[in-house]
Amino acid sequence: MVSNDNIRLCLIGLGRAGMIHARNYCKIISGVSVVAMADPDPKIVRAAGEELGIDNTYSDYKDAFEKVDFDAVIVVTPTQYHKDIVVAAANAGKHIFCEKPMSMDESECDDMIRAAEGNKVKLQIGFMRRFDKNFLAAKEMIDSGEIGDVVMVRSLTYGPSIPKPWMYDISKSNGPLAEVNSHDIDTLRWYTNSEFKEVYAIGGNFRCPDAKSKYPDFYDNVIMNAEFENGMQGIISGAQGVQYGYDSRCEILGTRGIILVGSLDGCTTVSCSINGMNKPIVKSWTKLFEEAYLREAQEFIDCIREDSDPKVSGYDGKMAVKVVNAGNRSISERKPVVL
Repeated sequence: MVSNDNIRLCLIGLGRAGMIHARNYCKIISGVSVVAMADPDPKIVRAAGEELGIDNTYSDYKDAFEKVDFDAVIVVTPTQYHKDIVVAAANAGKHIFCEKPMSMDESECDDMIRAAEGNKVKLQIGFMRRFDKNFLAAKEMIDSGEIGDVVMVRSLTYGPSIPKPWMYDISKSNGPLAEVNSHDIDTLRWYTNSEFKEVYAIGGNFRCPDAKSKYPDFYDNVIMNAEFENGMQGIISGAQGVQYGYDSRCEILGTRGIILVGSLDGCTTVSCSINGMNKPIVKSWTKLFEEAYLREAQEFIDCIREDSDPKVSGYDGKMAVKVVNAGNRSISERKPVVL
């Protein structure tokens, strides 16, 4: 039985995103307590436990399920492990927050949704841009008719760092369309209020020479054009290893105007001298979406406490995975794919 006074959490996966969630729940979100943590790397989970004062730390999440009593799990592992963990959590009666990408394919997503619905637990997917004040403001402008009818949405995400080696294997990561552009895919669905009808994508490896011999299908740069069921158009571009900073921007073109969301500017302060103009650049998604992650975490707790539906559902996660798989198929077959 969940106590509204104190919702107990288990964190599974303690990489960069996992630690954002862990710190938010341990230090900022009220009425919750992190009672267990799990990560396959003993050093990482031990360090996280020491930093946040968590005694119950495990290398196998199954040990946490057996030894600790908790109400909900936060799943922030590589994508290929999401389905098994989420289904196990649902069958154990635990509410679930699962980071994007939801899973590897639609069938796995269906298993996760069925498990959550069958056990009457919450399932929220981690599309934090829906909680960012700038992206929310753009949605309000769209809905108010400020730019007339939406014609096209263009969204991009370029990351500064080279992918981790496990990401080179598309069969395990689903590639940058999943790891980088899942947020863009969800943004286009959100802003068009429609589903993808047809996609055409091209990809290439321009910055990861180490991957070319063993993983010839890997791409670190991708462009995907889309048509939606309601006739609107979409463009997504993604890149890894760009080095210059973290770049997340969106453009919504309407019949009577345009909305621009996001900027590379780290702040509005600019210095000018004999050396030229200097303007800080956003270096990391962890900083750019710091407040959005916090609002997303609060939303998950509120859903449990108030028995309400998450704003970002398993269906939203599934539809993004569907588009990722269609895009990867388009890249490999070099032709448009109808969803």
